[in-house]
Parts: sequence; C-alpha cells; structure tokens
Amino acid sequence: MASNGHLESDQLAATVAVEPGDEILKVSAKSRPSAVAGAIAGVVREFGRAEVQAIGAGATNQAVKATAIARDYLRESGIDAVCLPAFIDVTIDNEDRTAIRILIEPR
Repeated sequence: MASNGHLESDQLAATVAVEPGDEILKVSAKSRPSAVAGAIAGVVREFGRAEVQAIGAGATNQAVKATAIARDYLRESGIDAVCLPAFIDVTIDNEDRTAIRILIEPR
C-alpha cells in the first residue's frame, strides 16, 4: 500500500479481480473501509468508474464508509466523484438476494 493509503495497481489486482467492464467490488461486513476505498479509487482512476456491491446491513455499512473515504482519495487526485446507490437482485448459490449497489464515477 502506498503511503497515502491507496493501493498500488499490483496490490489492487491481488485484492480484487477486475476486468474492463467488470469493476464490481464485493464488500463484506468484515471488509476494512480504508482498503476498499483504496480499491475503489484505483478502479475509478484506471477504468473511469467502479461498482461496489454489498449484501446485509454490516456489509452496506462498510461499503458506505469506504465510498466516503474513496471520494476523499479521489478528490486529492482532482476527481470529484459522485455515488449512485441502488437496489439490485443477485443470485448466490441458487438463492435470490437483494443487494445494495453503489456506482462511483466522476461528476
């Protein structure tokens, strides 16, 4: 991790599998908001937008905190990010669940 709290590109790749068009960062209740924020900032810088997905109150709490921290990281780089939350339906282990999706992109 860089001294400014941001993940380096190789650390980002090791943390989440990100392909162009697949900028989905899955957050759990145990995720560290600062680590997720670094990943969000890195994905936004590299791909122009990031999508965070969380299921459950604890995961959503961590995702919202990470998004707020990521906005600060991005602001340091001159990027004014906006966050668009939405409910989405996902299937996990053949079970339908409702998740929170937060799209982060430059204003």
